[in-house]
Amino acid sequence: MTARKHEVPDELLSSLLAGYKKPEDLIGENGLLKQLTKLLVEKALDAEMTEHLGHDRHEPVANPVGNTRNGRSRKTLKGEFGELPIEVPRDRHGTFEPQLVPKHQTRWNGFDERILSLYARGMTVREIQAHLQEMYGADVSPSLISSVTDAVVDEVKIWQARPLDAVYPIVYLDCIHVKVREGAVRVKAVYLAIGVTMNGDKEVLGLWLAQTEGAKFWLQVVTELKNRGVQDIFIACVDGLKGFPEAIEAVFPQTAVQLCVVHMVRHSLNYVTWKRRPEVAADLKRIYTAATVGEAEQRLGEFEAKWDAEYLPIGQSWRRNWERLTPFFDYPPEIRKVIYTTNAIESVNFSLRKLTKHRGAFPNDDALTKLLYLALRNISKKWTLPIRDWKAALNQFTIRFEGRLSQP
Repeated sequence: MTARKHEVPDELLSSLLAGYKKPEDLIGENGLLKQLTKLLVEKALDAEMTEHLGHDRHEPVANPVGNTRNGRSRKTLKGEFGELPIEVPRDRHGTFEPQLVPKHQTRWNGFDERILSLYARGMTVREIQAHLQEMYGADVSPSLISSVTDAVVDEVKIWQARPLDAVYPIVYLDCIHVKVREGAVRVKAVYLAIGVTMNGDKEVLGLWLAQTEGAKFWLQVVTELKNRGVQDIFIACVDGLKGFPEAIEAVFPQTAVQLCVVHMVRHSLNYVTWKRRPEVAADLKRIYTAATVGEAEQRLGEFEAKWDAEYLPIGQSWRRNWERLTPFFDYPPEIRKVIYTTNAIESVNFSLRKLTKHRGAFPNDDALTKLLYLALRNISKKWTLPIRDWKAALNQFTIRFEGRLSQP
């Protein structure tokens, strides 16, 4: 029977494993796998040189310029196998460009991705260095790790400037607070925008570090979205106001601004003891799940009558923000649930907070941006399904915003 392509004969495997007694013999620092990798890499490089020159070692020169082999140079590759010293063939004219291990490359293909993966999990440069040493025996300098992660900065700029869709039915805006060391340690607000496309898919539109908050900052963000191709947003759901309604109305005057109900409930429960929270939360839910805005206001009155004596600021806060809390009542149940349950952005921010809370202060804005971008890239890879009940919501959007829909 003919052996399948790339299949290693059993006889050869048995011969290679003849001296195998313990795991270190196979996968240790000087184990068989590492030795085989070295031999195979060097054999492949020799084959590349033969292809480049047109003749094998000790054969007559076959190229018109008389180029020949000229010894070898040594280099050390870093990878998941630790450090692998190899010898690279040279040619007399210096025109040989290896494909398997390009000139100046000192890291095995995929090693940079391993560094970025560890960085995206929130590990510091020193922690990554220690991990690579412990797991693979690879002695990687902090400057090398920094250079690998610094290369992401240009990728972030391209991502942040990429064209966007013309219409997003819903855009969620939320923020996390992170410490950055700028001489003194400062707490910065990092705002994240997630859009829901016409297909119901989630898309991170961008992230912004707010140096100063307010209408001027939000105008910059909203104008950037428009410059990148966004022509219309039906509903913008935000965690707070702070100048956003004025900015959105200046750039997208038809957009409805909805204060996030989830955030409002969470803020309200901050006033409540742990023991009373389930009961208070249940009474608040009766407000935002009411059938009409009139019924919701009635439920709010009942809440105030029951709880004002103990938790007066809750009712006052809901009354103060009532106009921004109730726009979703203008929509049928299919759209309401999509608006006020901001799970799309809540789960993202939960993941980002887990990464940043143990990091102390970031050395600068770039270090923070790199981590958040890489983390968002990992998170968005898992978004393979449209948001729940999207088809029903889209049908309602199609009728309600007939003149504003951009048909594909």
